[in-house]
Amino acid sequence: MSVIIVTGGARGIGAGIVACLRTEGHRVIAVDIDGGDERCDVSDEAQVNVLMENIAAREGRLDGLVCNAGFMIRKPIGALSFAEWQRVIGTNLSSTFLLVKAAERLLRAAKGAVVTIASTRAHMSEPNTESYAASKGGLLALTHALSVSLGPDVRVNCISPGWIDTQGDELSAQDHAQHPAGRVGRVEDVAALASFLLGDKAGFVTGSEFIVDGGMTRKMIYAE
Repeated sequence: MSVIIVTGGARGIGAGIVACLRTEGHRVIAVDIDGGDERCDVSDEAQVNVLMENIAAREGRLDGLVCNAGFMIRKPIGALSFAEWQRVIGTNLSSTFLLVKAAERLLRAAKGAVVTIASTRAHMSEPNTESYAASKGGLLALTHALSVSLGPDVRVNCISPGWIDTQGDELSAQDHAQHPAGRVGRVEDVAALASFLLGDKAGFVTGSEFIVDGGMTRKMIYAE
């Protein structure tokens, strides 16, 4: 049975990935700052190290790591404090460095895989999202750097979701229709791809980004 960690696993996309992997028979450890199977602030090196030590002692192996923890602070740059900037970068980007560093031995031993969850905001932005965009762009670059450094033992790939309905929001026909795929994304769309990338069928796939956005980043939009 494969052992897989999913950070930010208590809600949203992370919870969807946890549910999908458990259905497939994996031993999944949902890590979250507030809930899940293991509580951990993944931006804190000491907490991450303790988390990995506990998993090594209890499970004896680690086959997969999904780095999904993240959040956004939406503020004009003039109002965004450096401390807020650091919080976003720490949770969304630095956490992957800390997690992979702490898990490297276990992942190499298992010939495992890492999946990072970035965002289409690594490529395009709305106003007042500088810290989030920077963290997701950095995560995309960190993904391909890790794939080279950890290969061939460990594969590392990135999923960049677009608009994913994580809370069952009331959506309009226009919300769905603006996507070339004809609908807003669901957590299951991301979870299915994460499962594939963690598995043996993706054995020749590493260092890649997979955009899951219903085609929105390929759609030309003109002001009317």
